[in-house]
Amino acid sequence: MTSVLSLIGREKDLFACDIANNDLEMTDIVSRSSFLVLGGAGSIGQAVTKEIFKRSPKKLHIVDISENNLVELVRDVRSSFGYIKGDFQTFALDIGSIEYDAFIKADGKYDYVLNLSALKHVRSEKDPFTLMRMIDVNIFNTEKTMQQAIEKGSKKYFCVSTDKAANPVNMMGASKRIMEMFLMRRSLDIVISTARFANVAFSDGSLLHSFDQRINKRQPIVAPKDIKRYFVTPQESGQLCLMSCIFGENRDIFFPKLSESLHLITFADIAVKYLSDLGYKPYLCDSEDEARELAKTLPDEGRWPCLFTDSDTTGEKDFEEFFTDNEALDMERFENLGIIKNKPIFVPELISEFEETILQLKRDKIWEKNDIIALFLKMLPNFGHKETGKYLDSKM
Repeated sequence: MTSVLSLIGREKDLFACDIANNDLEMTDIVSRSSFLVLGGAGSIGQAVTKEIFKRSPKKLHIVDISENNLVELVRDVRSSFGYIKGDFQTFALDIGSIEYDAFIKADGKYDYVLNLSALKHVRSEKDPFTLMRMIDVNIFNTEKTMQQAIEKGSKKYFCVSTDKAANPVNMMGASKRIMEMFLMRRSLDIVISTARFANVAFSDGSLLHSFDQRINKRQPIVAPKDIKRYFVTPQESGQLCLMSCIFGENRDIFFPKLSESLHLITFADIAVKYLSDLGYKPYLCDSEDEARELAKTLPDEGRWPCLFTDSDTTGEKDFEEFFTDNEALDMERFENLGIIKNKPIFVPELISEFEETILQLKRDKIWEKNDIIALFLKMLPNFGHKETGKYLDSKM
C-alpha cells in the first residue's frame, strides 16, 4: 500500500534533517534518563513511546486508560524493537484517579514527564457533560500531574498542545490555550515545554482513520471538500514531541515550519488518493441515502460511493495556524522546527477564578454549556467561538 506520506501529498519526512543533526545528543540524554508517558497508548503517545524506547532509556513507564491499546503498544514495541535493559512497564490507570495518585506516591521518580492525554475532538463540545470532561482531562489533569512532577523533583514536564490553540474558534482549542496558561504559571517551579502541530494522519478517531473503518465495513466515504489541513505522520508527531521535551527551553512551544514539505490538502483529496491506492474510483453521491444504498453494489464494480460536502458544523476553523502575530519566534535553531519563545505571562487571579468556578459547578452537579463558554470568554476575550447548532455526530 502507498505510504502515509504519499497519501498526504508528501515525499520526504518532515524532521529527518533535524533528527539526524541532533540524534547523537538526544540518544545520549534518553539513555541516561527516566521517563513517564501519560496517555501513552494513543496515536501520538505510542509514537513518542517508540521514539524513547528505541534509544534505550533507563526507565520508561507508560500510563493510559485504555487497557487494550496498552496491550497492542507492548506487542508493537516488542515486534519492532525487541527489548531494552531499562525498566519498561505499562499501567492501565486513569490519571484522575486515586489509583494513579497511589502509583505516583509509590515511586514517581522520573526525569521527564510527558503528558499526551487529551480529549482532542471538536465534537466533544456538543454537550455540557463531555465538555466538562474535556476541561478535566485537558486542563485539570495537566495541572495535577505538573504539581506531582514538581513534588517528585522531575527536571522537565512536556505537554502536547494543538495548532487549534492559536486563535481558537472551538472549545477544544480554547481548552488547550487555557492549559498553556496553566503551564506558564507552573513554569516558575519546573521547566516546561510543549508542541503545537497539525493533524496526525490516520491517528485513532481521525477522519482519515475512519476511511479504513468504512472500507472494512463496506460503508460510504464521507469528507468535507472545503476544509484544508496540514498533516504530519504518526512518527513525525512522536519526533516533534521528543525534540521539544529534550531540547525545549523553559516555556518553549515547538511547531513544524511551513514549507513546501508541509502543505495544505483537503480531506476529499486524500480520500480520492486513498481509494485509488486500493484500486477504487470514487463515485460522487448527492445524498447520504444514495451513498448508503450504493455501498451495497458499487464496490463490486471497482467504484466506491463518496459524499463530499461543505462543512457547516460547530468549531471548524477555516484555516490552520501554529502561532499568532504577537508571539515571539525562533526560526533559526532548527531546520524544520520553529519555536515560540514565551515569557511567564499569566494572570494568577484569573486562573484561580477559573479553577474555583469549575470546581463549584462540579460540586453543584448543574451546569449549562453557556456557563462554560462565558468562563472561557473571560479567560480568552478574543475567543472566536463559532456556534452553528450543527455537530459532527449529526453526520455520517
